[in-house]
Amino acid sequence: MAAQPVSRMLRRVLRSSVRSCSSGAPVTQPHPGEPSQPAVEVPSGRRRFLMEHAAPFSAFLTDSFGRRHSYLRISLTEKCNLRCQYCMPEEGVPLTPKADLLTTEEILTLARLFVKEGVDKIRLTGGEPLIRPDVVDIVAQLHQLEGLRTLGITTNGINLARLLPQLQKAGLSTINISLDTLVPAKFEFIVRRKGFRKVMEGIHKAIELGYSPVKVNCVVMRGLNEDELLDFVALTEGLPLDVRFIEYMPFDGNKWNFKKMVSYKEMLDTLRQQWPELEKLTEEESSTAKAFKIPGFRGRVSFITSMSEHFCGTCNRLRITADGNLKVCLFGSSEVSLRDHLRAGASEEELLSIVGAAVGRKKRQHAGMFSISQMKNRPMILIELFLMCQDSPPAIPSISFRDSLHVPGLRHRQGHRVGGDQARQQDRGSAGGLPSDVEVPPPLTPGPARSRDGMRFQPRERRQVPFTPSPVTFNR
Repeated sequence: MAAQPVSRMLRRVLRSSVRSCSSGAPVTQPHPGEPSQPAVEVPSGRRRFLMEHAAPFSAFLTDSFGRRHSYLRISLTEKCNLRCQYCMPEEGVPLTPKADLLTTEEILTLARLFVKEGVDKIRLTGGEPLIRPDVVDIVAQLHQLEGLRTLGITTNGINLARLLPQLQKAGLSTINISLDTLVPAKFEFIVRRKGFRKVMEGIHKAIELGYSPVKVNCVVMRGLNEDELLDFVALTEGLPLDVRFIEYMPFDGNKWNFKKMVSYKEMLDTLRQQWPELEKLTEEESSTAKAFKIPGFRGRVSFITSMSEHFCGTCNRLRITADGNLKVCLFGSSEVSLRDHLRAGASEEELLSIVGAAVGRKKRQHAGMFSISQMKNRPMILIELFLMCQDSPPAIPSISFRDSLHVPGLRHRQGHRVGGDQARQQDRGSAGGLPSDVEVPPPLTPGPARSRDGMRFQPRERRQVPFTPSPVTFNR
């Protein structure tokens, strides 16, 4: 009997809150003869309980522009098992001493603190997070945090196939895999290591275990891989992939300039020429991606428009570096050490005050630097695994447009032949791990100089070849 008045009161509260939402204007009642306001449906069960008991979002994670930061990215390591030319030199970069890196317990302590204050999504990054020995244990313990809804990881994919079954069992819910080319020889040229097939096997394993979509991050750089846009999109025809084209962004040491960046609109125009039926999808307000889908395709395509159309106004992300610094903006050089305060014995309240002060100083846009050329901070390898370019676009020797998908290894598994006068065979048993009868690009041959570091390359000849996408599967 007592429940009925409470239910009626809840209905009145919900109706009044919806009618007077956001505008601040006085509530006006309908005039006689006009249709009345439709009744608001009262949620039931768990949703009603959560609405009645919802706590306000933490003021410590809300900045002066009202942005609520519910997404935390944690770098597990500065190390990486690749040596990408556009990320760091072949010998590596100076790394933080192990004693100065966050321990597993410190990572979990900070994660608990942020989740308690309202963070509901955590992504583990690096360096390469999957080379950390206790990564599975970290995932398992983070998965136990009450209030955490999404736990993801960004990886280069080299160790993914081997570790993913354990990671899935531990509670990993989403995967982002970095892959910037579908040409095996170009892959080895870019990363200075073998591993193309391992990355592809990692993507296959993610699909096999039911991850959908599997996100593939591709940083697009002019003179390097902008000619592979259609190839990447064609993969979404038969596979549950979300191919995410990322605008090339400036970081310390990459000598960024406009000539290297391929804008979102330019990429979109290229795709629409091939697929005019490309449809725009609706995304969450805080999403960094502009998502599209080709009707009939299994996957989709997204664009991360950090440079041409920034999403600072809805940014909900915070970052903790491997050495324990809090970054409130990816492009900002300002950092505060949570590690030092944690090791000095700071209480939870003191840590929250430090976090709140840092979040409160967050600028409206790109760390307050409205000129793109100003955006430089620590190298990205020391923030999280992301691609950046050095002196000039890592010049690619003459690699002709061969197969329509540029994935000879995958098409070999499928039983396809790479035909035409571009077909070349070369024994790859000692380079790349591909079978000797798989079609591969021609050898990398020197040519005229293109960069100031003494390396000589032959400029690519761009040939217009009709593009005929075909579905690709990972049949074994």
